[in-house]
Order: sequence, then structure tokens, then C-alpha cells
Amino acid sequence: MVEQEQTAKENTGFWFADWSFPIFVGLLSAGVFAGTHMYYVYKIGAFNEVAFVSMLRTGIDTGGYGAVAAFGASFLFARIIEGSLVGILDIGGAIMTGVGLGIPALLLGAGWVYPVENFIPAVITGLLIGLVIGGIIILARKFTVNQGNVTYGADVMMGAGNSSGRFLGPLIILSAISASIPIGVGSLIGALIFYVWNKPITGGAILGAMVFGYFFPVAL
Repeated sequence: MVEQEQTAKENTGFWFADWSFPIFVGLLSAGVFAGTHMYYVYKIGAFNEVAFVSMLRTGIDTGGYGAVAAFGASFLFARIIEGSLVGILDIGGAIMTGVGLGIPALLLGAGWVYPVENFIPAVITGLLIGLVIGGIIILARKFTVNQGNVTYGADVMMGAGNSSGRFLGPLIILSAISASIPIGVGSLIGALIFYVWNKPITGGAILGAMVFGYFFPVAL
């Protein structure tokens, strides 16, 4: 009994608490955004793949940030939805690409150079962005995995890579089914629609689960 109480206490501590997740995401985002500042000023230090950073380099040279902004922002949006469903935030897509490329490109494209050009504002901006991202994921989880009264926590991971991304869809469907019946059904329907539409089923599985989890909050 004492061991069980001690384990329960540990599982509700800082490292397992929901409120600590946005802090971790904020710290990661602050570092990545600061790296983008270093690249913008000194042409070195960006936390991303060379091919992706070259898109930002093109934007800096030409003033056209549309391509890199759309690329990074779309990654960030998809990973926030994914994180809300499975409780895991992919560092590569969300933070490195989304926060490190997409958001700076949006700011630069809008003429807001100050947060990217200066180190301290860059750190603060990245921290605030990360806190918002982590908070959205924690709040949105009440429509997904939290409905099944499961013990899934929020975490971060490095992505498995695009080559293995095709296997993520079925895993998301299984995760949705384990959360609740309506969420599982919605995930399956969304995946089927995207399959017929000749699109990656991962996005359909995530969106379907989110929609059905919102309208049919029935736990297993």
C-alpha cells in the first residue's frame, strides 16, 4: 500500500503533471527560435535540416517568405492536432520546422523583424509560442484521450521520419479506439475518407477523431 501511494504521488509530480508539459515545450521552442535568430543574424545556428533552412535562406535573400511560412506553419498545425489526439508532440515537425521556420517566416513576411533579429526577444518569443502550443494540446486532450479516463500523459518525441510516416495512421486509429468508441469510429471514417481522396490517412484519422470526440463524448 505504501509503495502504491508513493507511485501515485510520483505520477502526479512535476515530471508527470499536465501543467509542466507547456513549460517543456516553451523551453524547447525558446531554444529553437533563438537558433533561428542566430541564423538570421550570423548565418549559422538554425535547428533544422539543410534543405529546409535553405528555404528560409531564400526568403531572407529575396524577401519572399511565402513558401517557407506555408511549409512550416502547415507542419506546426498538423503536429498540434496530432499531439492533441495522442498526447505526443513531434519535435521535428512542430518545434524545429513549425516554430523554427514557419513562425519566424510569418513574422518576417509581415515586417516584424525585431523578435527574430534580437536574441532576448527571440528567446522570449519562442518561450511564449511554446507555452501556447503546449497549452492548446493539454486543453484539447479533453476531447480525445482524456475521455476514456486513461492515463496517457503529454510528452515530446523526435519524429520517426517521413519514410515510416505511412505507419502512423493505423497507430492513430488504434489509439483513438482505445480512448473511446465514438473517437475510434470517427478516426476510422476520417481515414477512409482520406484514403478514397488519395491523401495520407493520418490527417483523416486525426481530424475524424477530433470531430467525433467533440460531438460524442462517450467514454469506453
